[in-house]
Amino acid sequence: MTHPIIADLQKRYTTKKYDASKRISKQDLDVIYQAMNLSASSINSQPWKFIVIESEQAKQRMFDSFANKFQFNQHHIKDASHTILFAHNPAYKRKDYGHVIDQDIINKRTQAENREQAFGAFAFVDLNTDETGNNASWTKSQTYLALGNTLHTLARLGIDSTTMEGIDSELIGDIFAEELDGFVCDVALAIGYHHNEEDYNLALPKSRLPLERVVNII
Repeated sequence: MTHPIIADLQKRYTTKKYDASKRISKQDLDVIYQAMNLSASSINSQPWKFIVIESEQAKQRMFDSFANKFQFNQHHIKDASHTILFAHNPAYKRKDYGHVIDQDIINKRTQAENREQAFGAFAFVDLNTDETGNNASWTKSQTYLALGNTLHTLARLGIDSTTMEGIDSELIGDIFAEELDGFVCDVALAIGYHHNEEDYNLALPKSRLPLERVVNII
């Protein structure tokens, strides 16, 4: 099958070694950031925050977060052009959804007089919130929607990436406490350009389960 979407996904893979001399252009970064911002989420909740590790100082801080574990991912931090922390709000509240509704009013998606009525959708948040106010499982799931959207955007732009759940969420929470402001990062994304000689995954063929095994048309 020949289609631009399929071509994007066929060439996308998990990069194992980056070329530290190559950096992503500002033009492409602007596209990436806008794509992340346009990601889908349940009830348009957008319960996320994206922390972009770009400066050498920030890279050192992120590098230091591997002090205790997952050192196999540590080298990506300084070799990749950027690393993005995909963080979720573990206690998404009515006031958080209020910011979404207020933006809807600014963008003329919702009429100001219907503001209170718009909170009806928040019932779905309540269904996913425990007695302590924690809804991290739900908000984390929304954040992975943004991650998937970003992966395809990068593939379209010809930019390589490495999804990393092998990170120390607790230590990242300490080191980037000010930037996260209560949000939690359980997954990060290194982005940049592969090293032609040292990225062993580059030459390996794409492999997936047969389509008929995972798609059931009834």
